[in-house]
Amino acid sequence: MDGVSALTQSKPAVTGHAVPQVQSAPELSTRNMDATRAAALTFKIASEPWEFEQIHRLNYKTFVEEIPQHQRNEEGILVDKFHHENTYIIALEGKRLLGMMALRTARPFSLDHKLPDLDSYFPAGVKKVAEARLLAAEKEVRGTRLFIGLLGACGGYLAQNGVDLAVISGTTRQLKLYRHMGFEPFAHLVGSAGAMFQPMYITRDRFKETARSLMPQIQTDDGFGSVSFLPGPVDITPEVRRALASSPISHRADSFLVDFHQTRAALGKLVNARHVQILTGSGTLANDVVGAQLSLLPGRGLILSNGEFGERLIDHARRLRVDFTILRRAYGSPHDPHLIHEALDADPSISWVWGVHCETSTGVLNEIETLKHITAKRDIKLALDCISSIGTTPVDLEGVYLASGISGKGLRGFPGLSLVFHNHDIEMAADRLPRYLDLGYYAGKDGVPFTVCSNLLYAMKTAVEQLHEQGADRFEAIAGHARYIRSKLTEMGLVALASPEHAAPAVITLPLPRQISAIKVGDRLADAGFLLSYKSDYLLQRNWVQICIMGSYNRETIDNMLAVLFKHAARRGVSASAE
Repeated sequence: MDGVSALTQSKPAVTGHAVPQVQSAPELSTRNMDATRAAALTFKIASEPWEFEQIHRLNYKTFVEEIPQHQRNEEGILVDKFHHENTYIIALEGKRLLGMMALRTARPFSLDHKLPDLDSYFPAGVKKVAEARLLAAEKEVRGTRLFIGLLGACGGYLAQNGVDLAVISGTTRQLKLYRHMGFEPFAHLVGSAGAMFQPMYITRDRFKETARSLMPQIQTDDGFGSVSFLPGPVDITPEVRRALASSPISHRADSFLVDFHQTRAALGKLVNARHVQILTGSGTLANDVVGAQLSLLPGRGLILSNGEFGERLIDHARRLRVDFTILRRAYGSPHDPHLIHEALDADPSISWVWGVHCETSTGVLNEIETLKHITAKRDIKLALDCISSIGTTPVDLEGVYLASGISGKGLRGFPGLSLVFHNHDIEMAADRLPRYLDLGYYAGKDGVPFTVCSNLLYAMKTAVEQLHEQGADRFEAIAGHARYIRSKLTEMGLVALASPEHAAPAVITLPLPRQISAIKVGDRLADAGFLLSYKSDYLLQRNWVQICIMGSYNRETIDNMLAVLFKHAARRGVSASAE
């Protein structure tokens, strides 16, 4: 195969911090790129005219000027003879092409001409084969993690498109490297003196084994690698990754404080809240802080639960020894305003209500405006868990006493920062609460009483800025994907737990019939490169899987995921209603 060598020919010096080395190929240094630069790399299928123009120029630079396989021309462009049959996996730094590999499934392959009985060398059961060609990269990034990223992205694409095996013609100078990546040699050497190549292949199963160790190092775009349909972590944009990789600065630095307060203002504007305190921790910390504030209020509380995360609010309150009563609804059912009124009428001492906006366990979106109306009419304070709703659907916290959020999930920042929104001034409670749980302590210290990781803050700042730029388009995209997925599930004979009129756009919980194992379905989807939520205890107990669309997706990726889901969860026409 022409061109599966240009990426690894040069021998760069080892620079920067260490990354996992290719131990079986000591002649190749898998050196690290500058951290900020590496974080900004994007791997995707080429689709834009400017991407193809750069592909043709890199093709010329590599296989005309560097490896003289073709004639020179004045344009400096080489269009591959199989261009219209190729799928190009590319590595971009902004809008600059740094590396590429072409995949092609149309026969005959170049190896078909060199090995007339090519298929006889493949393992039994192989049906769909692809040829990998034109592996090339700019000299400055050869030997870096870009090589691993390209292979990982290619493997993810092949798995998602049902390819059983990929063939290459590997340069004899890098056989140890290819073996390390999972490729197996077969047949005899092909080529001519001075340019000999070893036919090699990698099976889909073998790639999965290799990919499990490589994928954590790979950032991909538009459905490559393992595509996350999880409630977190979600895909991270290159700009947010770059912000995380910036040099850390002190949380006492003037420039940091300016950016910190700008981020708080942007967060408040996003959800229409007067104040927000940023804490280092998870959503659990944010809800503990909300619970701690509720414990200071006179009277009793009413906690609304219609899912796992409503039950967790109950656990928060119990641990804090808060006085409260509970109004439960079945998992998957929305809150009933009439029952809430009855509970409040029955206990005049209730002074606050605490509930979940997006109940992540069931995919139910509880109605904020209804809760705001009920509590405002009775002069009762309302607290909300908005951890899975902020950034995925419009949220208006005007009139809400306290609300929790996080830097990950819908905001699409990195996890690690938790948020507590409030619309009132808060005093310190030094004699009542631990400092880390005292929201008034944060407010009294201008939001920064303790060390804050500047990298996490800048990543979240960038994510929030992007969300503001996207505006309603972001929410409509998620809602549109949700409508499409629900319609396809209906065609499969599968029924989402939450009814359409009460469904959260970003979370679709899918009960499976008893005879279909959610664990097996989730495992098969993971094998195909699609990560769904199914391993949490509350999901395992109920045989549920979840499709979460908090990141960025295209229709092709969604269709591929649904095809695998249909194959394993809706086979032989069995539907969730069969129970």
